[in-house]
Amino acid sequence: MAVITTGNHPKALVPGVKAWWGRSYNEHTTEYTDLYDTDTSSKHYEEDVLHTAFPLAPVKPEGEPGTYGSHSQGFTTRYTHVAYALGFMITFEENRDNLYAEVSGKRASSLAFSFRQTKEIIAAQIYNRAFTAGYTGGDGSILCVATHPSKGGNWSNVMGTPIDLCEAGLEDMCIQIMGFTDDYGHKINLMPQSLHIHRNDFYEAHRILKSVLQTGTANNDPNALRATNSLPKGVKMNHYFTNTDDHFIRTNAPRGMIHYQRDGIMFDMDNDFDTKNLKWLGYERYSFGWTDPRGIMGNAGA
Repeated sequence: MAVITTGNHPKALVPGVKAWWGRSYNEHTTEYTDLYDTDTSSKHYEEDVLHTAFPLAPVKPEGEPGTYGSHSQGFTTRYTHVAYALGFMITFEENRDNLYAEVSGKRASSLAFSFRQTKEIIAAQIYNRAFTAGYTGGDGSILCVATHPSKGGNWSNVMGTPIDLCEAGLEDMCIQIMGFTDDYGHKINLMPQSLHIHRNDFYEAHRILKSVLQTGTANNDPNALRATNSLPKGVKMNHYFTNTDDHFIRTNAPRGMIHYQRDGIMFDMDNDFDTKNLKWLGYERYSFGWTDPRGIMGNAGA
């Protein structure tokens, strides 16, 4: 167990230090909330269960009885909440002899910063693994793949031929989203909402979506993405995406990308009787995942 002693910051025991630096940077605003819809939980885990639709209505011949269809539950997605805990312990002597409030007084805020960073990384990890074999959801498939199973046959939420971020590629992604069907193959009204990108695509995304005319051409054609407001919630850059070419469009699927908050972040402080050491501990429990893959459309880039 790590304990912060007077030996960790010997300079803090004597006067004369002009400045302590390295822990006072500005941090990014919360970004995981752009990637997920947040729900709460009061249990060890939560389950979302697919409820299938009825098939299409067949013709009823005159004088014959009507057909009776059936529907049932489909696959189950389980969210098992994970607990995260981190703290620090300092000796009584270090606390008494440290002359600099900027060292001792900022430890709690630095601990909170570590928890926020952890949560952002865990949230982005689902997207970073969207095209990676082995990281599967309730239907047994990875997040973005061309072979999601359903009663209506396999369906795709990924570009057939991955291409780098461009106007034509975004149009194709939007068109594919508007063609999504339910588990039985019925037409459903799903629409693109927001574009999620790595920081490397930040300027290119804004050139594509903010230009009045088509980008990169001498044509006088309008920018159809902008003119039709195809992405009403705009561009969302995520600093925790690790794959520079990957980009995603979130849809208005009601149970797509889900974040369950089981226990909000909490901090406790106590003293050890025998050593007189001071202890601080932070704790948070949550889960991230997806229920309906129709909540996202992915493109791995060229």
